[in-house]
Amino acid sequence: MSKSRHVAGSVMSGLVIAFMLFDAGMKLVPLDVVINATAELGYPPSADLARALGVVALACTALYGLPRTAVLGAILLTAYMGGTVAVHLRVGNPLFSHMLFGVYLAGLAWGGLYLRDSRVAALLPLRSPPVEV
Repeated sequence: MSKSRHVAGSVMSGLVIAFMLFDAGMKLVPLDVVINATAELGYPPSADLARALGVVALACTALYGLPRTAVLGAILLTAYMGGTVAVHLRVGNPLFSHMLFGVYLAGLAWGGLYLRDSRVAALLPLRSPPVEV
């Protein structure tokens, strides 16, 4: 695996981790904007609910950030992001800015993992293997 590929994957994964830490931190505090946004999405305006979501987001992010559990973390982050897509679909939020944001983030997470872990790249070959003559 080339060094530039590993660096690109690490940068992509770092962006996902940074966003998720920011998001989890806002939920753990919890800020009023988080409680209000939760209510706008049709859930009870509860600090306990926001904290619980923050703990789940933090746990998924921690698993993704550790090399040994990165694949499990990516799976759990993808599930978490699937929930965000469903919530935004249910309330009728805009497609590209809100509803698909979870898809973008999950794609970035898997792309980063694909580039930095040759085992994941071997499971998902995006090109044909070279033909031997």
